[in-house]
Amino acid sequence: MRRIPLTDLFPWFQPLHGFVEQHGRMDWSKFFGNDHPVEIDVGCGRGLFVYTASRTRPGTNFLGIELEFKEARRGAKRLQKLESPNGRIIGGDVFQAFEKVLPPNSVDAIHVYFPDPWWKRRHRSRRVFNDRFVNLAVNLLKPRGYIHSWTDVEEYFGVISALMDNDPRFETLTPPDERTPENDLDYHTSFERKKRKLGLPIHRGMWRLRDG
Repeated sequence: MRRIPLTDLFPWFQPLHGFVEQHGRMDWSKFFGNDHPVEIDVGCGRGLFVYTASRTRPGTNFLGIELEFKEARRGAKRLQKLESPNGRIIGGDVFQAFEKVLPPNSVDAIHVYFPDPWWKRRHRSRRVFNDRFVNLAVNLLKPRGYIHSWTDVEEYFGVISALMDNDPRFETLTPPDERTPENDLDYHTSFERKKRKLGLPIHRGMWRLRDG
């Protein structure tokens, strides 16, 4: 089987293991070529949020992290076509990225949209949103940085909101109102588009890291 080169979408797609080996801890100013604020999209999938946000908010840098290389590369191809200066995707595990690569106290917001619910009870430990994730997010965010999380799975949102609402390090905010999209690309993610077209409710949460 022909191996897909990992440099063909550089710099819009970069594998996490290669980045760690070559660079170690991230330097945002070198990675993006500027000192703009940085926001992270966890489990970015095909990258619709990174694609849209990087176009509409040119003064902010957006990094997607996606474990599935095939999906990550699809998102990176969108960014490559734009020659996006402020949108990038890393292929790899978010916990490794948070622990080994991304610099502490450097991120303005973390977005977690429609994380895999891992429906079977024996697989629940694989869910990304847990105590370990929250602790790593606290280390990564700047003071008063945000976590945004949306899901169509009410039970999972109950877990997420219980973790966040009861964490004294965060204050619970009112999330933005749901808005009517103008076209098929005017959704936060492809999952949001799919679920809303099915008429399913979307549960939204937003939390801000307290000072100190």
